[in-house]
Amino acid sequence: MSVVKTRHILLIIENENSIREVTQLCLETIAGWEIITTDLVSEGIAIAASKKVDAILLDLNEMISDREWQDILQHLHNDPITQQIPVILLTSTEQHKDLPELTQLGVTGTIVKPFNLLTLGSRVANALKWEC
Repeated sequence: MSVVKTRHILLIIENENSIREVTQLCLETIAGWEIITTDLVSEGIAIAASKKVDAILLDLNEMISDREWQDILQHLHNDPITQQIPVILLTSTEQHKDLPELTQLGVTGTIVKPFNLLTLGSRVANALKWEC
């Protein structure tokens, strides 16, 4: 009897088209995961609640205030449907590295942009403790 490997489903919430598209292509091609993308946080929250995503890559950019992304994480954490979904923050700065505090809101790790596309899948897998 062979073991069937589960294909992970990731949701990418990223406002920059080029980053979203290349990240999707990279993770689909190199890691073999199914990727769902959106550029809208509100749509991402709805997708997370309606689809069976295994993890979320959430872009934190200068257009989202600290309070807004904390509200987003709090919303995901408080919803029984999404509270167990791990979140990895994509950020262009290292200001969001306070993981002990953020872990309470479901943050599993951070990836600072720009990131290496060839190692992105393994970095995500390591943060989520997945085989890649």
